[in-house]
Amino acid sequence: MGRGRVQLKRIENKINRQVTFSKRRAGLLKKAFEISVLCDIEVALIVFSTKGKLYEYSTDSSMERILERYERHCYAGKGLMSSQPELQEDMCQEYGKLKSKVEALQRSQSHMMGEKLDSLSTKELQQIEQKLEIALELIRLRKNQSLLDTITELQCKERSLIEQNSVLEKKILQIDKARRMTNQIQWEQQTQAQPCSSPSTFLLNDTLPILNIGQYPARIGAAQEDNSAQPLGRRNGNGLPQWMLRSPT
Repeated sequence: MGRGRVQLKRIENKINRQVTFSKRRAGLLKKAFEISVLCDIEVALIVFSTKGKLYEYSTDSSMERILERYERHCYAGKGLMSSQPELQEDMCQEYGKLKSKVEALQRSQSHMMGEKLDSLSTKELQQIEQKLEIALELIRLRKNQSLLDTITELQCKERSLIEQNSVLEKKILQIDKARRMTNQIQWEQQTQAQPCSSPSTFLLNDTLPILNIGQYPARIGAAQEDNSAQPLGRRNGNGLPQWMLRSPT
């Protein structure tokens, strides 16, 4: 797999920048040496680091001689330009044309902005108005298209959010159902581990007597006479205390 293309911009990390400079500097010096040997040419390379340190390379001839040759070549080119008046005249004409175009564009821009309109005729103003109307129509069309694109994108996001919400609701329902089932299983396990005790049965050995107070007064009176000799607190033949069988006077 090949190495990706490096984006040419300043490296923000200081350490990475210094490492890259060291590697690239060595490679540059190596390439300068190789091209000088392969092509038999004179090469002069000057590099200053961010701290002002100088790195240089030159072929067998000295650096000073190569720099002098460079200066002579530059001066010769300037002298050649000065020795050709026709070339200078053509360049002056080209410069004048470009300058006039720039001034015309600046005036047109000022007119579009509503500035410097006093010197314009009615026809020129109408032409500017038509241009502005056409530009305004194009701007409105582009704005409407941009709004439609934005609405479409928001609708897509809305559908995506609705789908995500539906999926989350299903997951919540599943979790709630699983939690309820877990609680039910735990409750059943606890119920099986601690069964309810059977209700106690109370047995009555002695049956309570039935009080028939107010019924059969003659019989109650006879029983009172028969039991008059019995001590207080003892029960008669009906199983009742003596004091309960006294008839009211």
